Amino acid sequence: MSLSKKMLRDIKINKAQFIAIFLMAFLGIFAYCGIYAEYYGLEQTSEGFYADTNMADGWIYNTGFDDLDLEKVSDFSTQTDRQEVIQAVANLDNKPDFTLHFIEKGTISKFYSTEGEDFNPEDDSGVWLDKRFADAWDLKVGDKITFKFGDSKIKKEIKGIGYSPEYIYESSPSSLTPDFSQMGFAYLSSKAYPEDLEYNRLLVKYNQSDSDFKEKLDKSIDYLSFTKKEDQLSVAKFSDEMAQHKMIGDVFPIVFILVTFLTLLTTMNRIVAHQRTQIGILKAVGFKDKTIIRHYLSYSFWPVLAGAILGLITGPMVIPQMFYPTMSKSYSMPSWHPGFDMRFIYIALLMVFLSVLVTYLSCRRISKENPANTLRPKAPKLSSNGIIEKSRLWNHLSFNFRWNWRDAKRNNFRAVMAIVGVMGCVALLIAAFGMNDSMGELKSWEYDDISHYESKLLLSNEANPMELYYILNETNGSFIMQQSIEMKANDMEDTVSLLVSNNTDLISYTDSDRNPIEINESDVSISKKLAETFNLSIGDKVKWHIVGSDDWVSSKIDQIHAEPISQGLIMSPDTLEDQGLNFTPTNILTKEKFGENFNSIKSVSSMEKMKKGWDELTEAVMMMVYVVTIVAVALAILVLYNLGILSFTEMEREVATLKVLGFKTNSLRKLLLTQNLIFTAIGFVLGIPLGFYFMTLMLNAAGDSLYYVPSLTWGNILLTAFITFTISIGVNLLFSDKISDLNMVEALKDVE
Repeated sequence: MSLSKKMLRDIKINKAQFIAIFLMAFLGIFAYCGIYAEYYGLEQTSEGFYADTNMADGWIYNTGFDDLDLEKVSDFSTQTDRQEVIQAVANLDNKPDFTLHFIEKGTISKFYSTEGEDFNPEDDSGVWLDKRFADAWDLKVGDKITFKFGDSKIKKEIKGIGYSPEYIYESSPSSLTPDFSQMGFAYLSSKAYPEDLEYNRLLVKYNQSDSDFKEKLDKSIDYLSFTKKEDQLSVAKFSDEMAQHKMIGDVFPIVFILVTFLTLLTTMNRIVAHQRTQIGILKAVGFKDKTIIRHYLSYSFWPVLAGAILGLITGPMVIPQMFYPTMSKSYSMPSWHPGFDMRFIYIALLMVFLSVLVTYLSCRRISKENPANTLRPKAPKLSSNGIIEKSRLWNHLSFNFRWNWRDAKRNNFRAVMAIVGVMGCVALLIAAFGMNDSMGELKSWEYDDISHYESKLLLSNEANPMELYYILNETNGSFIMQQSIEMKANDMEDTVSLLVSNNTDLISYTDSDRNPIEINESDVSISKKLAETFNLSIGDKVKWHIVGSDDWVSSKIDQIHAEPISQGLIMSPDTLEDQGLNFTPTNILTKEKFGENFNSIKSVSSMEKMKKGWDELTEAVMMMVYVVTIVAVALAILVLYNLGILSFTEMEREVATLKVLGFKTNSLRKLLLTQNLIFTAIGFVLGIPLGFYFMTLMLNAAGDSLYYVPSLTWGNILLTAFITFTISIGVNLLFSDKISDLNMVEALKDVE
């Protein structure tokens, strides 16, 4: 019989093991390449979009930029472009908010047309519209749209529809996820501005560090604020999303591959050891060691190569497409494509190489033996008595425990592999379920512990005060003011939120343990995550101003609260007015379900709608949880199955001896089950802190807007335990028939 025929016969006889090898290689590479292809797709697509549109390196804000300012900034920048950016209202049914960009040149952060014409800064008759808004209102190129701002009203023809690199993410005033029927942006020529135009935003490109540019900027002109690219709202939000996906790509697939490799190691050792007699026959009939080694190398090479290639192909095809539909609900780009990196191929080749290396090391040890020794079954391993065996306790232990203790000592490598394999699978499950728990905890924290209203009414910019107070009294509601502010402290700055609220029972304030706290009327409170980010404590001062306002104020931090969703400052209307700013309500909160139609009410968000928005916001993360859970369960099954086969193979002689001595099949099954459960239990206990660590890494990568408190719930632990031990027991039961069908003659051959 030729070696190739022998290999095919062996594969047929041991098809379950070879299928397991193939599946483990496939799952490891599938998970690694798929998750990273999704991350690289986000990174490469967004970077390509930024490059195609010449995304700005920075934004300078002021009440007006004249030609002298432009000339001074141009001395230390490579490119400049002025804009007048204003808030407007579109003349549509619900009067959606619009951000209008009146462009001087249109060369930086260019509008990306997907329908109609490219943006033309010389065309004062047209408008270039946000595609998501156009789709929401079924607007087409050639339609007319009217915008109103201040005392001005302009009507323009839609010349193009598309995207802007500054609006990959758009924040919605009424929900966590963007509601494109209520907001949008548009680009127009500066010549379309109906009044005297004073540019309030200057976009710049530069080839120096952000700090060097800002230092030169401070010395050249007076301005309100400067935002570098990485701090721009859309860029920062999308970067946070990518960072979380990258963290998943860094942690979980690596664990998959490590567990896969360890299991491959034990599997190939078992196959080679099981066929030592056949290797002895081949050596005896004249086959050279090199030929035999090459033959057994193919046992690991072909299944692992096939699994790696299939994972390399299908991972980037399948996993990214599972995420892009949910991602595209919150983020806007012209296209979504999986990415590719040469590391995918390197990792696949590394897995194939390591599997071949393991097989080579196993074969090389046997090839050094002479044919006579190789023809004999491998001598059982011996172990000396240790401290436990010499103690008085040893004689009081059950035979089951003592037998398994000695077997584990003789086969310590198999024991370690079993524990490490289970530990990796448990860590993945703990992390996945922990992320799921954390999402649920944040939702409950925000909408059960903090928010006690049923409806949140967004007020129109042109609201009638009399109508507002009528609504307030009819609904027994409360005014609040929510604004975006730019905050500076300790040489750091960021755009955060401001909540100004009366003393109302519709909102509760909490600490990190979700316990209610009181914020005094005269106090300014900062969210805990923001305080940690800016390295602030009670008594420190921060400078801030409302975005769009020129008035900077300085506030002393009096308290620190914990808020899961929105990070920023909280104060009372009186405290705000003491800072010299006016309390301008933006919302009404009420415990009633509000459905009436008033001109002063722009939109209504019910508690049900807000919870649905949270579910949509976390949909991509939850999809990742499902993927990790499924792959972790599959790996656990494969790991425990292979370790079960290895254990039984190495214990055949011992099991046969016990059968001869009168042990029943059920007693022997109990011996194997006990060992399996002990290894599983040790791996389970060690996997819990590792899983918590993985979960903490994931939650810390969630960005600056969400505040997670990593927690390990009993529900998480019990569910992981149920899955792990169910698989362990189920796999062990598969070997019951093997005990009954054990070939006693072969197993009990003399070993010299």
